[in-house]
Amino acid sequence: MKTAILLGTLTALLMLAGTALGWYIGGDPVPYLTLAFLLAMALNFVTYYKSDKIVLSMYKAKDADEREYPELYAMVRELTTLADMPMPRLAIVPSKNPNAFATGRNENKAVVAVTTGAMDVLEQGELRGVIAHELAHVLNRDLLVSTMAAVIAGIIGYLGQLGWWMSWTGGRDRNNGGLGAIGFILLLVFIPIAAMFIRMAISRDREFGADRRGSEISGTPDMLARALMKLEYAAHRQPMREGSQSTASLFIVNPFRGNAIMELLSTHPSTAKRVERLNELSLDMGRPTVGGYGA
Repeated sequence: MKTAILLGTLTALLMLAGTALGWYIGGDPVPYLTLAFLLAMALNFVTYYKSDKIVLSMYKAKDADEREYPELYAMVRELTTLADMPMPRLAIVPSKNPNAFATGRNENKAVVAVTTGAMDVLEQGELRGVIAHELAHVLNRDLLVSTMAAVIAGIIGYLGQLGWWMSWTGGRDRNNGGLGAIGFILLLVFIPIAAMFIRMAISRDREFGADRRGSEISGTPDMLARALMKLEYAAHRQPMREGSQSTASLFIVNPFRGNAIMELLSTHPSTAKRVERLNELSLDMGRPTVGGYGA
């Protein structure tokens, strides 16, 4: 319900952005509102069907050969059996940054990708916890929700850039008075900022949900907590250089972290908070807790 409300608010902001563009440029805002709606529908359609290919190509991921990664395949088969879900495609990302993500439009088209860094750094139990977390994202339909949020927020940013461009090229009615000024402030300042924070709230909420459900699948929330601590440490020491910040929400830990501003604007909840919740879950499940976060 919370995510539905946030997505609804984000969509309303998109409609408001289209209206504000009309106010700013001058004339009837309806065509710009219609443009915003059509863009949202078209891009949601494309990303829904092509998001896996786009993201995998962006990170140069290759299908994992079962002969080369037999333990990974055995691990995922065990977890998918426990979760009662289809076996996803497995992919390997050639990156030293230890991380993982899931993509694809549904359970039957899901892809779970793991970096070579994660294969090197994480112990088997920790990697198992990470894989279970990614499978939980698939089961929770987080891939579609995150894609929709990213696309809508991206269109809002595009409309703001369009308004800015038109202000410099003379493509607006400079006699539109106070309504134009209101449109300018809404379009270029308040709406994009509000959209950014709503998108972050959606992503953070889904991460907590995947931590819990993934732990229920694996039965080892402590292993996931240990993995998160290792991944967070690596993200600060060696942030990922390839790829795009717009895809950060797909990863189990934001791979682009490295400074205070990026922490503030992260699409992920703090690792300390995630570990705290996983420790609470560990106590409930009779598992050991993880201490010494940040050591």
